[in-house]
Amino acid sequence: MSSKTAVANTPLTSRKTPLATRLRNNWQLYLLLLIPVIITIIYKYVPMYGIQIAFRDFKASRGYLGSEWVGLYWFERFFTSPNCVRMIRNTVLLSLYSLLWSFPVPIILSLAINQLHFTRFKRVVQTVLYAPHFISTMVICGMIRIFLSPSGGLINLILGTQTDFLTMSEAFRTIYIASGIWQDAGWGTIIYLATLSSVDTSLYEAAKVDGATMFQRIIHIDVPALIPMAVLQLIMSAGSLMSVGFEKVWLLQTDLNKATSDVIAVYVYEQGIENAKYSYSTAVGLFNTVVNIILLIIVNKIASKASDVSFV
Repeated sequence: MSSKTAVANTPLTSRKTPLATRLRNNWQLYLLLLIPVIITIIYKYVPMYGIQIAFRDFKASRGYLGSEWVGLYWFERFFTSPNCVRMIRNTVLLSLYSLLWSFPVPIILSLAINQLHFTRFKRVVQTVLYAPHFISTMVICGMIRIFLSPSGGLINLILGTQTDFLTMSEAFRTIYIASGIWQDAGWGTIIYLATLSSVDTSLYEAAKVDGATMFQRIIHIDVPALIPMAVLQLIMSAGSLMSVGFEKVWLLQTDLNKATSDVIAVYVYEQGIENAKYSYSTAVGLFNTVVNIILLIIVNKIASKASDVSFV
C-alpha cells in the first residue's frame, strides 16, 4: 500500500491537530475569546440562578433556598388578575403593529439610498437618517411631549387644534410606532446597505445592456439579494415580539391612555421595583421570556422551510 493510500485511509479525527497543540499555538486568540465568554457567563447565565424565585415566596432575609417553595402560585395569580388579558393583548398588538410598519421601512430606505450615485449627497442622507438613533429614549419622549403639546405643540399648530394626544388611548400606538420608525429606521438600513454593497456590479451592467429599467433592476437584483438578511432580521424581531420597549412606554404612559399602553414590561417594573413583589414580577417576566423563545423557534422553523434561511 502506497503512502498516499495510507494517508487517505487514515481516519479524519486522527489527522486533526490535538486541542492542546492548538491552544498552545494560538493562545493569544483563545485568550481574547475568553474575555467575552466570561462576561457572557457572568452577566447572562449566572443571573439565571435567580429565576427560581418565580417559584418561591421570596424573602430577602431568608435568601433563595430559605424562601418557601410555592410552585406555580405566582403564575396562577397573574393569569387570574383582572388586567392580565389586557396587558397581553396590548403587548402583542403593540409589538405586532411595530413589526408590521417598522420592518419594511429600512429595506425601502436602503433600496432608495443604494440608487444614489452622488457620493456626498448620499453621505448626508445617511447621516441625517442615522442621527435620531443616537438620541436617548428620554430625550425622544421629551420631544414627543413638546411636539404633541395641546398648547403650542407643532402637531397642533399644523392641524389648528388644541388636542392632548397623549391622553387619547386610541392614539398611543400610532405615537409609539411613528416615533420608533423615525428613531430607528435609518440605523436599520446599515445592514441592508452592507448586503447590497456585496452584489456583483456585473449584474447591473448586464441588466442595463438587456434594457432593464431601474425599477426592474431593484426587483430582480437588489430584492433577491436582501431576502436572506431580511428573513434573519424577521426571525430576530419575532423572537422579541413580547419584549416591548419599557422606557418609551413608561415615559409616555398616562392614566388616560393605559387602556392601550398597559404592557407587561411596565407591569413587571411596577410590581418588582415599586411594590417590591419580587417573586410575582419574576414570574411575569419569565412567562414573557418563555413566549419569546417559543415564537423564535416557531418563526425560525417556518422561515427555514419557506426560504432555506434559519437563525439557528
